[in-house]
Amino acid sequence: MMIFQPAQARKTRSEQLLHRRGIAVDSELPPLPDERTVRLRLDREVAERALALFAVAARAEGLDQIAAIRFLEERALWMATTREEQTFLLDPEPDEQDRLQFVWRYESLWVLLWALGHLENLGWPGSICDIERVTLIAWRTPVEVLVEMAALRSAGEILDAADLTYRCHWAAVDARLRGEDPPGDLDASIVYERHYALNWLTCHLDQEWDDISTDV
Repeated sequence: MMIFQPAQARKTRSEQLLHRRGIAVDSELPPLPDERTVRLRLDREVAERALALFAVAARAEGLDQIAAIRFLEERALWMATTREEQTFLLDPEPDEQDRLQFVWRYESLWVLLWALGHLENLGWPGSICDIERVTLIAWRTPVEVLVEMAALRSAGEILDAADLTYRCHWAAVDARLRGEDPPGDLDASIVYERHYALNWLTCHLDQEWDDISTDV
């Protein structure tokens, strides 16, 4: 596979940043696709996915079932949810494991809101996102602003985040396999959710949301 120079440079920048934080990664991990080869999701698709994730995560956190479903229906976004998300939302008493799985989607949502320009930066994946801020953006911003006027950041910015997150995830998994805590103040669950969202954003393996692979 031909590796374009920007992709290799991006890999090097990520490795240098991680090294400064005391995080060692496998130098044989490949670069991610270049701006010339990557395919990003459509702006509107990302905005709709963000609002769907908010409804799911809020329901998992404790929002009333009817209120979560109404949030989507009032915005004509029920069909933007996936089969797994609909199963969860339609369950009047989801179990604790399902709630735990879906409440972490706030972290995926954080990535999408950043990609849409609603957040200045992602921040380091070591502490949970600002859920209050996420809620203000998703609940109070008119849907025509969030969806109809959606505009993604550049492919370069998104690939920078994706490359760094990919290597963070490798480091977190490597630590787990060795029975150690994640290095460099990484939170393994946050890194996983970011990797998941960024792989979806960049159409990794052309997989849809419920089927996203985060292999490292």
